[in-house]
Amino acid sequence: MVSVKQIQVTFDCAEPERVARFWSEVLGYEHTGSACVDPSGVGPRLYFQRVPEGKVVKNRLHIDVRVGTGLVGEERLAALEAECARLIALGAVRLRLLRADGVNESCLVMQDVEGNEFCLD
Repeated sequence: MVSVKQIQVTFDCAEPERVARFWSEVLGYEHTGSACVDPSGVGPRLYFQRVPEGKVVKNRLHIDVRVGTGLVGEERLAALEAECARLIALGAVRLRLLRADGVNESCLVMQDVEGNEFCLD
């Protein structure tokens, strides 16, 4: 049996280069046209393909940008808010804060430059 060594995550969008540039900045990836690649070679390649139809409903799959790993309470919220401010400057939109509930820690729900949801976790 052959094991998979790498994956690529593909996103449908209207403006592939714009969305790829946004995610390259968010993740610290290298921007290569309609894709972005982890310079360390560890993370998956993200590819953005042009499609004629627009986004209509909530994503079935989304990216979690893990900036608060290991942090709790106010320290976690401060890390999330700082990254949120950076991403808003890149064109992201803040939707809502989901506060810690005893099971999950707090996270921020945001949208990228084409309205795709993602979480700051």
